[in-house]
This record gives sequence, C-alpha cells and structure tokens, in this order.
Amino acid sequence: MKDFNVVAIIPTGLGCKLGGDAGFNTGLKLLAKCCDNIIINPNFCNASDINESPENCWYTEGSIIDRFLEGKFNLKKPKTYNKILLAVNSPVRNDSINAMNAGIWGLGADIELVELKNPLIMKAIMNPDGTAGGIVEGWKELVKQIKDLDFDALALHTPIEYDKKISDYYWKNEDIVNPYGAVEALASKLIATAINKPTAHAPVDFEVGEDEIVRISLAPESISSTYLFCVLKGLHKAPRIVYGKGLNVRDIDFLITPYGCWGTPHLHCINNNIPIIGVWENSTCLSRNGWTYPKDAKLIVLDNYLEVVGYLMSLQAGVNPKHTVTHNFQKI
Repeated sequence: MKDFNVVAIIPTGLGCKLGGDAGFNTGLKLLAKCCDNIIINPNFCNASDINESPENCWYTEGSIIDRFLEGKFNLKKPKTYNKILLAVNSPVRNDSINAMNAGIWGLGADIELVELKNPLIMKAIMNPDGTAGGIVEGWKELVKQIKDLDFDALALHTPIEYDKKISDYYWKNEDIVNPYGAVEALASKLIATAINKPTAHAPVDFEVGEDEIVRISLAPESISSTYLFCVLKGLHKAPRIVYGKGLNVRDIDFLITPYGCWGTPHLHCINNNIPIIGVWENSTCLSRNGWTYPKDAKLIVLDNYLEVVGYLMSLQAGVNPKHTVTHNFQKI
C-alpha cells in the first residue's frame, strides 16, 4: 500500500493566527498521526527550546520545499543523523557554545562550530502592506567560507537588527506580524539555495523582560536564552537533497496551508495535480485585510485543523468526506 504523504506549511511574516511565531507543535502532532510522512517548514515546529515534531516529520527549509514540489530533486532522510555545522558571527558567544553542547549531550548530535570571518548581517523591516521583510548581507561570504567544509546541515546563530518599539509592541499584541521571522526565512532561502543543504536560523540577543507576561503563543520564546535548540533538533535528522531514489513530488497527496497565503509551493502543486487544503481558521494579515485567492486557484477550504484531520482520515478509510457531514466543503 502506498504511503500517505503530506506537505504542511506555515509561513512567517504574515501574521498567521496559528504558528509562524513560536511554532504550532500541537497541530503538527495531530496532523502527523493521520499520515505516513509530513514535510514541514521549520516555522511549523520551531519554538525556541521546544521542537515537538514526531519521527515521521521531515524538517525542510522553505525554498527546498519549493524546489522539491517543482520536481527539481527528491528528499531522503539520513539513515543515522546529519553532521551539523553551526555558523556564528565573531566573537563566538558563550551561549552559542552552551547551546551546541546541549545539542551534543542532549540529542547525541554531531555539531561543529565555525566562526565567520565576515558577519552575517540581518535587518528586519516592516512592509507597507503589514507583512514583514528583511535585508540580508554577508551571506555570499558565508557560503564561500563553508562550501568546502564537511557537513550535512547548517545551523545559523546570529543577531537580527530590529526596531525595538515594534518588537516591544509585538510581544503583547496580536494585531502585528512577527517582525523577525521573514528575514530569517530570507537568509535561510539564500544560503540553502546556494549550498543545497538543510538550513535554519536562530536569533540571538532578543530583549524580553524577565518579569513580563507575553502572549501564550510566544511563551516559548520568552523562556529561551538562545532560541537555538529547536533548530538543532530539527536539523539533526532533516531530510537531504538527493537526485536518486527518495521521496518524489509524485508521492505527495496534499498540501496543507493557512488560508491567506499563496505562492511558489501552491503553484507547483497545481502544476503537479496535488490537491491544496486551505485552513480557514489560520488566517493571515492578508486574508484579514480582504485579500482573496486567484480565481483559478483549485483549493479545498476547511474550517480548522481538526476538520483537516477528519478529511484526511476519511479518504484513507475509503469514505467520501462529503458523506460524513451535513454541509458541502467550500471550494474556490
């Protein structure tokens, strides 16, 4: 019997109601129970020191997911583990070393630290439409420095420049998107595309008051000191790019996406006849501002992730989902 394989994404920088900030591990554990393999982008599970992704999760950088869905290559999990290269700016921070050693001791991970000759500079910005963006400098020099080193996955632990007023507001209010996540995604995309290896970033030097009570969805970040451990856990067994035998785009049964984001992965799924499920409850700043999907988008819209699970389980049971409810599923 063919495996049931799903790609599930939650982008950051769009103000998703669920995830995109400090992960959505509860939803991930639920979805993972109803499929054989689930490919996720890091923001689906990254929650500073917390990463609760089950064994059947494939922790995959966003641009690698894009190219995988385009059919450029296959994905394959390592038989054992990945050798992780941890790249940090100079001077090396003690907390970076402690976090690395925690990964070595706590995960049994193979991690080597490299001090960058030229700093990786990341600047978070807010776009006029309310989404987050960023500027990344020094990434080409980073790629040049590490390209001949022996490693399977790259962890980045560097600072992000940001507007402190925006940051302070973000920690306590829900009407603003994550101001840092988009520049992290951009840096990871640029570097992962250049090296063709799993890549993820964790920031340093966030300023959160020790006595502050933040929004519950950001609580994992408020108790972390390095924000790095979730990345090390994800990269430890992250799938690698392969051009031979492995998981292929033709093996994917569904893409699950928040309602209110549309881009490269969605278009590749349409081109490969992969059904797309949009989760209405997980809206974004775009959908809340009246944005709608393209008219030719082929999309199944379900109310929430519980309904998504029921829908997928119905299909696997050989039952038409329409016969399990009294209303029709909305399609766009």
